[in-house]
Amino acid sequence: MAGDMKPWDIAIVGAGAAGLAAAVFASAAATEEGVRLRVVLVDGARRPGAKILVSGGGRCNVTNEHVTPEDFEGGSRAIIRKVLRGFDEQRARDWFASLGVKLKAEPHGKLFPEDDKARSVLDALLGAVHGAGVEAWFGRRVTGIEVVEGEGDESAQFRLKVARSGGSSASEADEAKRDGSEPEESLLARRVILAAGGMALPKSGSDGAAFGWLRTMGHRVIAPVPSLAPLVLAESRAPGGRLRELAGVTLDLRLDLRDADGRLVASQTGSTLFTHFGLSGPAPMNLSRHLARARNDTPTIAPLLRVTLGHPSWPDTAAAERMLVAEARRTPSRRVSALLGDWYPERLARLLGDDLGTLGGLTREARREAAVRLAALPVDVSGDRGFAFAETTAGGVDLREVDARTMESRVVPGLHLCGELLDADGRIGGFNFQWAWATGYLAGRGAARLGGG
Repeated sequence: MAGDMKPWDIAIVGAGAAGLAAAVFASAAATEEGVRLRVVLVDGARRPGAKILVSGGGRCNVTNEHVTPEDFEGGSRAIIRKVLRGFDEQRARDWFASLGVKLKAEPHGKLFPEDDKARSVLDALLGAVHGAGVEAWFGRRVTGIEVVEGEGDESAQFRLKVARSGGSSASEADEAKRDGSEPEESLLARRVILAAGGMALPKSGSDGAAFGWLRTMGHRVIAPVPSLAPLVLAESRAPGGRLRELAGVTLDLRLDLRDADGRLVASQTGSTLFTHFGLSGPAPMNLSRHLARARNDTPTIAPLLRVTLGHPSWPDTAAAERMLVAEARRTPSRRVSALLGDWYPERLARLLGDDLGTLGGLTREARREAAVRLAALPVDVSGDRGFAFAETTAGGVDLREVDARTMESRVVPGLHLCGELLDADGRIGGFNFQWAWATGYLAGRGAARLGGG
């Protein structure tokens, strides 16, 4: 490899969802334009696609029936809208059908492969890459990238440093990196598509190194924080500090994040799973990015942030208290825990209500406490489980620094960015994969058409 310094037309760094899509669509665009392009796809794992395989409980939530900019956080919604229009969810469905992967709809619009196997999705993508004539360099990890326009072959714009790790998985490649056993080589490329991933699930190979390269090249990178991560609860004797005792209980809840002045920062409603460490499931995990972002950006006020849990039937404590007054008049001898059992599983209802006695025996102060426990129970969230358990990364390259039509950098011509490297993260439900397919499509076609010209 080191002796062959003829530049590749396109080098794609990272064979995750976005990188695989970019490789397929770059080759397809070149064919449409009637040009032959040398395309190479580089990934540190000999068997890439680890995130695809573990996603959706091993089933891979490929996309969603209804995808809008409001399903995402991060950068400019206008730019997110342009990207999603460039390759929408219906085109994603049609594309996967053309690859032999038919999708089925499940609750909340989630789309999964009909056979419920993430392996089918990955195999179809890898098959499309190989069928397109893309050269796959797996087990070779990019360790750096530099602009070298005009050096050596004048058509080359980039030099990539590549280490041959030999690992069959991302974790083995990472071990080779740590023990210094990687021999380094280099390749030249006219255009580069950077799809190296963010920092979530580092055992898959996403170590965040690309953020450093991009900063060096002049890009503004919004500080990466975990997104879609389970929340860790601190323990105490208060009801909100005993929720770990309910490990295994699942129900729909509303989670509100408020600042020191009580202003609502974010709210999520949905399935919530109590665990031995805290909270998991869609609602807590969707909230996690807001909490992580607030704590990262304003660390001095982080201790003042408050998270509460409430039943969706009661929008606030005032509504819950009015209900308690009415119920006390109707059934004064009924225990508060029994009433809470109308909305909550028995274990949770007893934890929240056993110490409050009967409805008719509630003092005004105790009634307010019962209303709080029903509609806005304070919980002490000590943090989240970090990138190791996060499904994606919040933060990344400022979207204003890329052309939404081609994903080409406005800072470094010839460099295209896609996937988790960009400042856009979706909620649970297939939205982050849709972002990967859309940005991979635009980057692949953009690089091929601009490079082929």
